[in-house]
Amino acid sequence: MSDRLSYSRKIFLLILATGTPGLLAAFWFIWYTDWTVSTRLLVLCLLTGAAAGLASAAYESVVHPLRTLSSVVAALREGDFSIEARGARPDDPLGQVMEELNGLSENLREQRLNAIETSTLLRKVMEEINVAVFTFNDHQQLRLTNRAGERLLAQPMERLQGLKADELGLSECLKGESIRVQEMTFPSGTGRWGIRYSQFRQGGLPHSLLLVADLSLALREEERLAWQRLLRVLGHELNNSLAPIKSLSGSLATIFSKDPLPNDWKEDTQRGLQIIASRTAALSRFTEAYSRLARLPLPRMHPVSIGEAIHRIVELETRVPITVEPGPDFIIQADGDQLEQILINLIRNAADAALETHGQVRVRWLRHSNRIEIQVEDEGIGLSNTSNLFVPFFTTKPGGSGIGLVISRQIAEAHQGNLTLENRKECSGCVARLYLPLNQF
Repeated sequence: MSDRLSYSRKIFLLILATGTPGLLAAFWFIWYTDWTVSTRLLVLCLLTGAAAGLASAAYESVVHPLRTLSSVVAALREGDFSIEARGARPDDPLGQVMEELNGLSENLREQRLNAIETSTLLRKVMEEINVAVFTFNDHQQLRLTNRAGERLLAQPMERLQGLKADELGLSECLKGESIRVQEMTFPSGTGRWGIRYSQFRQGGLPHSLLLVADLSLALREEERLAWQRLLRVLGHELNNSLAPIKSLSGSLATIFSKDPLPNDWKEDTQRGLQIIASRTAALSRFTEAYSRLARLPLPRMHPVSIGEAIHRIVELETRVPITVEPGPDFIIQADGDQLEQILINLIRNAADAALETHGQVRVRWLRHSNRIEIQVEDEGIGLSNTSNLFVPFFTTKPGGSGIGLVISRQIAEAHQGNLTLENRKECSGCVARLYLPLNQF
């Protein structure tokens, strides 16, 4: 039966049980005194009342703090962090519990405030960004979207919430590659859209996060700038070739319009035709170079030894001394022919620069985490302007085509790598850095 009693009743009964032996002994002693009956009854009543009062006070001193702690914990559970336990003392075990509980309440209050501020900022950012954000539950039902998402689907959130992805025309976005550009049609319009989706868990259940960004304007602007750059280069080269051809054609027409012909008309005609042939040949080389740039094939990957490739290409350049610093013989997945084409361009450019100052060339390779870096350094005079290095057909060398570095960077990027060229900081000259992903076997 005692197991079914509440904690407070157990405490009360234990307090009574503690004082009962002494109270019974006092009753026995008083009852057998020579006092009058009324006096004995009065003393017994006083003792009983005093014992009950002390028991009640002891009971309250134990139960009341526990009720206070229970109220604080209940407030914390309900999210009310304004209630604190009073009377906490560091030199008392119960006071220490109250202090810790108050400290917990303060920490939770600060965390909730930070969470509210972070949530408000995130909600503000989501509403202001021009990217449609959608979240779907494990049944692909829409849970949340922002204003950009509402504009994309041309409906308010109240009508969209709970609809499935296929009903919204977004099911295709949740398939295929997680990051891609795709031509799609939405209620707001047709265009090219950047699509990103990923998975996350909420409440122990899988959810999907989808981001849809309109890339049409950005891509059209990039296309416009690319066409402007291309036409500017093409116009420059065509004018360089067509202007002298036009001038010489007019001069030749003037010569043949004379009657009789001048005595040196054959020499002038031959010289003019040679110049026209030279300019047309240069124009033909230019168009061929552009064709090479436009039809660069995709790399065919196979294992390639970096050390062997570098030593093989270095042996081809004999005009200047080339130092190859030994490095680990990494084997990577690459197109061997295209990789050698990059190395030939970089080492030849470095040798051309070093010839002007009778300098040397140094080649080394090293590892950075999951990629390899190949460095080609020269002791030339350096570059006065590095902003146009990777502009097609831009060259600082007489007779240069201006596509070597452009093709090299395209090859590097096709291998998921990168190519940079900059002046050396510690001395004169340039350093080319070729970065390639490292896949060892």
